[in-house]
Amino acid sequence: MNRQRNRGRVTAAALAAMCAVAVLPGQAHAAGPGAYAFDPEAKKVQGAATNVEASTLDEGVSYRSSIKPGEKLYYRVTLDDASAAYVSAVAVPGGSGAVAYGDGISISLRETDDTRCDSGRANFGSGAYARPITAYAFRTVKEGAGSCQEGGPYDVLVERESKDASSPETWDLELRFLQEPKLRNGTSLPTGAPANWPSASAQPLTGQQQKRSGGSGYSEATSLENGRWQDRVAPGQTRFFRVPVDWGQQIYATAGLSNSTSDSTDLVSSALTLSLANPAQGPVSDATLSYSGSPASASLRPLPPVAYRNRFDSSSQVSAMRFAGWYYLSVSLSPKLKESYGAEPIPFELSVQVKNRPEESPYEGGAGVFGVTDQDREVARKGQNAEQAAKSGPMTVVAAAGIGTGSVLVLGLGVWTLLARRRASAAGHPGGGGHRPPAQGGW
Repeated sequence: MNRQRNRGRVTAAALAAMCAVAVLPGQAHAAGPGAYAFDPEAKKVQGAATNVEASTLDEGVSYRSSIKPGEKLYYRVTLDDASAAYVSAVAVPGGSGAVAYGDGISISLRETDDTRCDSGRANFGSGAYARPITAYAFRTVKEGAGSCQEGGPYDVLVERESKDASSPETWDLELRFLQEPKLRNGTSLPTGAPANWPSASAQPLTGQQQKRSGGSGYSEATSLENGRWQDRVAPGQTRFFRVPVDWGQQIYATAGLSNSTSDSTDLVSSALTLSLANPAQGPVSDATLSYSGSPASASLRPLPPVAYRNRFDSSSQVSAMRFAGWYYLSVSLSPKLKESYGAEPIPFELSVQVKNRPEESPYEGGAGVFGVTDQDREVARKGQNAEQAAKSGPMTVVAAAGIGTGSVLVLGLGVWTLLARRRASAAGHPGGGGHRPPAQGGW
């Protein structure tokens, strides 16, 4: 009886050791209030003052850099001659730094002779308070276009604009370069913008609220499906979520800030900002609300269904709904609320609706980040972020934990060898069931 108990203890201890080795290095780190959670796998890169000295950004890799007031920094990417390409920059000011109306960043994609392919800009708008903002630039391959169509090196120029009254502190940058998959051979796609699309607002959702906490950055964005989701946001903080939106589907979103429990009725303009970004982290749309201590809400304007032809529309909001994938929602609360309503987080509800049946992808082969899979929908149902979803499989958990699969297998083999020896010892002990002769025939 004691031998059985000891064997159980050895088994439990060994398995616990395996779990500890596999799990501890992979523990998630939650960013503090107001802090932005950069992609933990982002590579450090330094922007250059001259284009010939620019560092190269690899496709599909996140990078972390920084930029000072008035700086113009070059990076470099290599494009093929057939794919649409996207370069995004998320600017992250310090939470305590002052920003003014019009402060922001611009990003442009250029040929090495400085011919501009496209540019995008992001600023703080009427909600002039420090929070993460994103901008992107792209190259579209079009028949008959005279520039930016050939494969080869291209420059990425990121510029920061800051007013005299703004804080001079350095802003962090998160950079990303993606190329859109090639279209299927023989695919006949429209070359003009959509003539019309359903533009009515969605009916308010009913049903039970569910709690789901947002992340502190794009890499930590919490997955959502249709529903009413409850979270809390502190003054100066931004909460990130993501929603899978497939071809032909429309997304609707509303953020509702609860009443304050304080006695204040001070009016704070642009107190909350609700923003939507597409799978390339390009800005799509935003909405703001003012707050005076009573419940208030803000909804994104109706957006078109995801369609390839949207890219030809002159409206940036329509153009940004050009491909399927994870769309990012962020909820930011102005630090100015702290003066009248305190520093404690305020509850809010995020209502999300994705409508219409998914349509067929136009791409050849896998879509990568520009598509939605059944696994993505399951991740949204579970409320996982990208890191959690990547760790959901047993072998992926081992890899993410920072040790090789071989190490785990060796450790496991050692455990089972130890157990086998103890069983053999028990079998040879008087009263332990006798001695078993060796098996014949080797393996």
